[in-house]
Amino acid sequence: MGEPSAAEPEQRGEQTGEPVIATRGLTKRYRGGQLAVDGLDLTVPAGSVFGFLGPNGSGKTTTIRMLMGLIEPTSGTARVLGQPMPRATRAVLPHVGALIEGPALYGFLSGRDNLIRYDSADPAADPRTRRTRVAAALDRVGLTAAAGKKAKAYSLGMKQRLGLAAALLHPRRLLVLDEPTNGLDPQGMREIRTLIRELASDGTTVFLSSHLLDEIEQVCTHAAVMAQGRLITQGAVAELAAGARGRLVVTTPDPAEAARVLKEQGVADVVVTDDGVTGEPPDRDLADVNAALVTAGVRVRGLTVERASLEDAFVALTGEGFDVAG
Repeated sequence: MGEPSAAEPEQRGEQTGEPVIATRGLTKRYRGGQLAVDGLDLTVPAGSVFGFLGPNGSGKTTTIRMLMGLIEPTSGTARVLGQPMPRATRAVLPHVGALIEGPALYGFLSGRDNLIRYDSADPAADPRTRRTRVAAALDRVGLTAAAGKKAKAYSLGMKQRLGLAAALLHPRRLLVLDEPTNGLDPQGMREIRTLIRELASDGTTVFLSSHLLDEIEQVCTHAAVMAQGRLITQGAVAELAAGARGRLVVTTPDPAEAARVLKEQGVADVVVTDDGVTGEPPDRDLADVNAALVTAGVRVRGLTVERASLEDAFVALTGEGFDVAG
């Protein structure tokens, strides 16, 4: 049997509608016994922006390196674009753009010349349209004005953008980004998030690792949560958040009295805030809670249940806070 052609993953994926990434029991144990990834079963739907979430050291980068064929798993399987990895690396990688552990750049070359070198290393790239491709990639990540500057003079955020531009030199079915907003200021983070949404709307599946809950919630359609090498949960972001209860929020100028009444009404984890009280919603009609507050003379200006956030969901799943700072 011959080597599969580079077009094969695309054809298979379109015919079967199978996941873009699927792992079963994927495990990586390093010499010395350290278990970096433990029995991972991951399913990344085609067309999704998939957030791979966990604190630093949770196994995210090791998983990505196995998916890209950079390291061999100890056991288990990984399929990318319908093909087994790392065996089908040569067939799969032309369809994948990746930014892993920061871009490898030539500091003495300009941003533009770095991309020209990246493009010229691709045997499938047409040299006649190289400069047009490079200019378009630079424009897409907002580096046109800095294209002539040497890469060693780039800030960390600019280097991240240049690495992303390299991944975007050609159309990709899958884009794999490891902590893509590291080192970016808030404006740069917004721009990269907007770019990720644009790529997804064009049909590219984006697999995005991050230790920032807020980042995943803002940009991703699906997510998986890693902790200490194990998968805690995965699914659509909206469903993950819906599985957790939101917070009861009472706005009142009488917070101390409101807190006392809410505790009597079965509200747990009561917290006094600047403009009222919050707590876990009780298992009873909120109209009864409101009536009890009013009867006690509490001036209620607002009583609502806030939508649960992804953080609420993860606290509920793990029973502890999530280390968003990594």
